[in-house]
Amino acid sequence: MCAVGETYIRAIQRVGGTPVVLPPTTMEADWEVLVARLDGLLFSGGGDIDPQLYGEESEPWMGQVDAERDFAELGLMRQWLATERPLLAICRGHQVLNVALGGTLYQDITAHIPNALDHAYVATQPMETIAHSVTLTLESRLAAILGGTTFDVNSAHHQAVKTPGDRLVVTGHAPDGVIEAVEIPGHPFCISVQWHPEAMVKASPTMWPLFEAFVQASGG
Repeated sequence: MCAVGETYIRAIQRVGGTPVVLPPTTMEADWEVLVARLDGLLFSGGGDIDPQLYGEESEPWMGQVDAERDFAELGLMRQWLATERPLLAICRGHQVLNVALGGTLYQDITAHIPNALDHAYVATQPMETIAHSVTLTLESRLAAILGGTTFDVNSAHHQAVKTPGDRLVVTGHAPDGVIEAVEIPGHPFCISVQWHPEAMVKASPTMWPLFEAFVQASGG
């Protein structure tokens, strides 16, 4: 069982969108109907993706996986991408997008990236707590939306994009080189970030333009 945090819902509502929460266990028969009726799709955070879905065996530091959610989200993601309609992916959603397009993940940042920062969520701290900076590519759509190339962000993950999937271009890194943002060039709106902008807006206005741009692209 999993839940969509209130922060996602409030972020979309705050910028004029009408959030429709989908269960993480949608059936294959549902995907065509959902794709036909939704104007934009936001994939939220959550647990680890089964490594077998990107051609690897599970390692000791893997977290709990949810096969039903993996199947539902990867299937829906692939059908949605075929529509070229607005997509915003956050944290786990960022990783789902990458795997859906044939990319791979680091199963654990600390285990695989020397001298990496601590990207994991600290339970004793508010979710909006700044963890590190992110540097965006100047020419990226995300930099244009946010109005700059360097931002302080929160962090709540232990996995990360390793090999970017087909069509994806890396547009943001943490200081340790971890991929923090990707986009699909030429797509009407496909932006994916590893941090949690929906939680950051509680303490900082810097991430509001991302949600505003997503809702506007979705016809809001």
